[in-house]
Amino acid sequence: MIRKVEIAGVNTSKLPTLSNEEKNELLKKIKDGDEGAREKFINGNLRLVLSVIQRFAYRGENADDLFQIGCVGLIKSIDNFDLSQNVQFSTYAVPMIIGEIRRYLRDNNMVRVSRSVRDLAYKALQAKERLSKEKGKEATIEEIAKEIGVPKEEIVFSFDAIQDPISLQEPAYNDGSDSTYIMDQISDRKNTDEKWAENLTIAQAMKKLSQREKMIITKRFFDGRTQMEVAEEIGISQAQVSRLEKEAIERIKKAYK
Repeated sequence: MIRKVEIAGVNTSKLPTLSNEEKNELLKKIKDGDEGAREKFINGNLRLVLSVIQRFAYRGENADDLFQIGCVGLIKSIDNFDLSQNVQFSTYAVPMIIGEIRRYLRDNNMVRVSRSVRDLAYKALQAKERLSKEKGKEATIEEIAKEIGVPKEEIVFSFDAIQDPISLQEPAYNDGSDSTYIMDQISDRKNTDEKWAENLTIAQAMKKLSQREKMIITKRFFDGRTQMEVAEEIGISQAQVSRLEKEAIERIKKAYK
């Protein structure tokens, strides 16, 4: 879908590129109100927009539409970029462009969310933020409902309606070395590795693990605990639980190959 040469009237095979020095110089001129520099900078960063919309190819959306929305995100990035921060423009712009596209996809999803439901959700979010600041802790659904005079069931429904779906493989936490993924947060009493675990002599397999590893495997795969729950119970970080769990599973798998 994104492989065509011309998108939204732009010949992508002839898009210009800018060096970091050129970008910095143009950004300075843009801050001084130079419209020519602004146009040149936008054109010089259209390849960045093009690379971002590749991530959404699986959605089957119109490439022209995504490219135009991505350009809106690019322009917002230019308007809000702070030259005094030691950050490359692309590092700042990519999340902005992705966010703009995600908002577009959410608002134009085939499962349409009515305007009234979205308005209620945003009103409730504003109330939540206001109440949380006043009370010094996160506001409950009941408090939000009372604040804006709407049944709590409608508040919950509106919040669910505006949520973007996420992948179970999306990182939920990273300590700089190991990532913990959304799927690691899900409690499942059916051992997620049951296909291989059921074929093992469990008692023999567990003998190959340290006491801490045995405890983690037992709590995770037989008691159905999440990594966060295990971490709190045995007094280590969630990242450590994730690391030990993976090492233990790999050791058992290798022993029975």
